[in-house]
Amino acid sequence: MTWAGGIDLGGTNLKAVAVSGDGTVLQRASRATDDGTAGVDDWTTAARATIGEFAERQGAGPGAVGVCAPGLAAADGRSIAHLPGKLAGLTGIDWTRALGREAGVPVLNDAHAAILGEAWIGAAKGRRHVVMLTLGTGVGGAVISDGRLLRGAIGRAGHIGHMSLDPEGAVSITGMPGAIEVMIGDCSVAARTEGRFSNTAALVVAHRAGDAGATRVWLKSVRALACAVGSCINLFDPEVVVIGGGIVQAGDALFLPLETELARVEWRPGGHRVPVAVAALGEWARAIGAAHHALLSS
Repeated sequence: MTWAGGIDLGGTNLKAVAVSGDGTVLQRASRATDDGTAGVDDWTTAARATIGEFAERQGAGPGAVGVCAPGLAAADGRSIAHLPGKLAGLTGIDWTRALGREAGVPVLNDAHAAILGEAWIGAAKGRRHVVMLTLGTGVGGAVISDGRLLRGAIGRAGHIGHMSLDPEGAVSITGMPGAIEVMIGDCSVAARTEGRFSNTAALVVAHRAGDAGATRVWLKSVRALACAVGSCINLFDPEVVVIGGGIVQAGDALFLPLETELARVEWRPGGHRVPVAVAALGEWARAIGAAHHALLSS
């Protein structure tokens, strides 16, 4: 059976999948990245070993292998060209050589990979116009328009988390004031709650328990998210907006007020409403998308 390998190299874990051409996930594997103590040699060795283990189990080597990671992919698609603040030494590593493959190993941004995975076999399967946001420590994003992933001139396209909603607000890691990332990302919970809470999970627990201060902060954040989603709908006119990341574990505490706020801000000509879907592939979307990208590129 022809299969493809997908490698998702993140700051916490290296996740890998073996996927058949029809989208069946044949195997999964996860290893700690140990960012800060381990380095590029460790990560490339782990990636080679994982692909080797998959090949042994499948009885044949992969027809294609793809890699994704945070940061901007190089123009030639063989490495990560720009990645501030994490995975030191990763930039410039040619993954085709690092994995010892004759066929090229395409490399792309992890959010770009996630939307490709969701559009292939996940929440946006069969859709040609998709916006995706991932709500976690920060806020990631990606866009598919008319069936094609939007990359932009240097790979920045889809960084929705750094879209400004308040020109006087706190700045994101890109220097953008009032970015959606600092309005709902886990990275800013302590600042938004004046030190009362250190993460979104604790904030949501307090909101559910009837803490008025927590509710005020949380609903303000959800309104900001709704404005970002509505703005993306106006910009890209998607068939569906997919939301993933750890913060979706808030469940109804997130999606019910989000629905209410979208009813206030979303432009719905002729009553047309864009559905909001929860990402279906979870933490494996990026690796699956990297494998799919490799199949498309082979």
